[in-house]
Amino acid sequence: MELKSMNSAVILCGGKGTRLGSLGKKIPKALVSIHNKPIIWYIINILISKGFNHFILPTGYKGIEIKKYIKKINNKNSNYKFDVIQTGVNTSISKRIYKIKNKIISKNFILLNGDAIFDFNLEKIFKSHIQNKAKITFIGCEAILNYGIVGIKNNKIVNFERDLVFNSAKCKRDEKFIGYIYSGISIMNKDILKHNFKNYKNFEKEFYPLIIKKYKTSFKELVGRWYSIDNQKDIKLLIEKKNNKGFSFINKIKKKLNNEKKFLV
Repeated sequence: MELKSMNSAVILCGGKGTRLGSLGKKIPKALVSIHNKPIIWYIINILISKGFNHFILPTGYKGIEIKKYIKKINNKNSNYKFDVIQTGVNTSISKRIYKIKNKIISKNFILLNGDAIFDFNLEKIFKSHIQNKAKITFIGCEAILNYGIVGIKNNKIVNFERDLVFNSAKCKRDEKFIGYIYSGISIMNKDILKHNFKNYKNFEKEFYPLIIKKYKTSFKELVGRWYSIDNQKDIKLLIEKKNNKGFSFINKIKKKLNNEKKFLV
């Protein structure tokens, strides 16, 4: 496949997975098994189904294990290009991205974390990003709020809930401001990587406000499913049958991918 036809994806997978406890000490988070397949297997195969064929993996903690796994599943498949790059165990996300930015082939690429399983209208969002000539398109999602919520309508308490699924929040300092949950997935034009962000301590907090001020950006809420795996509780919710939504979500994705012979095994 010619390089000019490549669609690049940068999958951040260098973290230590400290919130996974003893499990995180054994393997990198991207290789944690969900229904007998590592998280990275789902991510790569979903991205392939959405039209991506070039994968850049900036690794860190136990990066050699990720490199071995990619070599195993790819099996020298010429349809896909992989760049697994060791960027340092204690390296910040800013430096990881800076170290691999010259590996990005396509003008527009996707940046995402290696710890979330998803299936949503990515092709539509990617197309919209290009049509709108945005430098970044942030992708929003839903999440479970880990606090109790007192529901109020017309100044009257109507309900009390826990584990509420929400996608936005109001800000006390500005009544007109609405904050939408960011999935950790964005579509970027690689021109913005010309900025010197190498030494930013927090990539998202420092880089994104800069780009929002200087360039045209957009926001799209995903239509589909997105599930971030941060700790062992998150894993449990996906592998136990009693959690119907999470369990069935993974089963559907796995079945869908296994039915497509062009994907990695």
